[in-house]
Amino acid sequence: MSENRPQSEPGYDRPDGLHVGASDASSEGAPADSAASDFEFLEESEAKKIARGYRDASRKARLFPDAPGVYLMKDARDRVIYIGKAKSLKKRTRSYFLRPAMTDQRTAALVREIRDIDFLEAESEVDAILMEARLIKDIQPKYNRDLKDDKSFPYLQVFIREEYPRVEITRSPRSHGVKLFGPFPNASLLRGALTALQKVFKFRTCGLVIKEGDPRLEAYRPCVLASIGQCAAPCHGRIPREEYRKNIRRLCAFLSGKRQKVVGSMRREMSAAAEERQYEKAAILRDQLLALESLKKRGSVDRHVQPEVFQIDPRRGLRGLRQVFSLKEEPRVIEGVDIAHLSGKETVASVVRFIDGYPFKPGYRRYKIRSVEGVDDFASIAEVVARRFSETERGNPPPDILLIDGGKGQLHAACRALESAPLRPGMILSLAKREEEIFLPDRSEPIRLSRDSWALRLLQYVRDESHRFAQHYHHILRRKATLGDE
Repeated sequence: MSENRPQSEPGYDRPDGLHVGASDASSEGAPADSAASDFEFLEESEAKKIARGYRDASRKARLFPDAPGVYLMKDARDRVIYIGKAKSLKKRTRSYFLRPAMTDQRTAALVREIRDIDFLEAESEVDAILMEARLIKDIQPKYNRDLKDDKSFPYLQVFIREEYPRVEITRSPRSHGVKLFGPFPNASLLRGALTALQKVFKFRTCGLVIKEGDPRLEAYRPCVLASIGQCAAPCHGRIPREEYRKNIRRLCAFLSGKRQKVVGSMRREMSAAAEERQYEKAAILRDQLLALESLKKRGSVDRHVQPEVFQIDPRRGLRGLRQVFSLKEEPRVIEGVDIAHLSGKETVASVVRFIDGYPFKPGYRRYKIRSVEGVDDFASIAEVVARRFSETERGNPPPDILLIDGGKGQLHAACRALESAPLRPGMILSLAKREEEIFLPDRSEPIRLSRDSWALRLLQYVRDESHRFAQHYHHILRRKATLGDE
């Protein structure tokens, strides 16, 4: 992990892969230079002992690279007591050697035991997230105690016994029939990493039962993930079983930390396919390799991070929607629309996308309202809906449910726009905030669900997320106008 490190950098690489910085390094104005005084609230002898190890670790941390990776805190007996991941090792570890960390009740006990610090550099933030989970599981550090055995933390499980194995995030992992990875400290970052990896390995996340040769597959409509190149669509018979399972094996190897082995295997297979003039297969492998490279170049999963959901249960919410609206099957894709404006100026709109009950940020869209003068939410809704379901959106499949933020007037405006649109959602409804009433085009009276209804909670979450996203875009435009930016 550090083979490309410049020879002039102080320190050395240990046989186990950890890079150790020079212990006598110094840095101008570093906070650890006054370490003893920072621990003056302790007994004098204890303060000096702690300060010495703390100072050495601080000096070492200053030499860490500005790169993603995992850091390991050690105590006086050289035992790893804490493992953390970082988008920037230099910036993240520095925070432990500032005065607030010494007095903050969340970090004070850990800081007092730090005598040494090491790191493992990762090729991307996605790799760092996976590496952190593996190391915590193997080493079980003292201050990562909560993550070691607690089944409430998220796991990644691969259903390896299925013909076309699916991948899912769960807090209740199975004991057999699956390959488990985790636990992971952060569910939101895990979802972001999963989305990034899905672009490479094209695995499915749905709960469909898929059998090779099933004649019903030809008539099945793939979901939006297939259209955006994020799933190989085995539900439609677009990929042979063995080819799909090969992708799953590569995913599992990657999750186990065997990135270079995976990349080498894919390159050899791509070259062989090209020599045999299997150009389509070679092109697919080339694109997968480019996607793997993009994980390094991007260096962050921020654009894929999904908001954590505590107040709803997505699966129950989807089941509830199917029951409430008498749908043939559970909806997979829900899109929410909202409008934001200030005194009639800079009116904007948002369209957010949820897949299987979770926000799918790569599918979020923003719109500047072009055709509406002044404040007219109905006309603005109509414009956004017309643009979202226009001919130019053929490659962006319509959702199973389109949710409009508002009441009967907003719903009717959206329905009028859909009358001449070439694309249509599976169904359309609106949710009015004051009484949380649901309006449908063919009903004169609204539907009122219990405030404890899982279906209502999911709709509220979609509605609130579309509102948040529209407001965020509006604030960006206001700030640009205030600062005179173009």
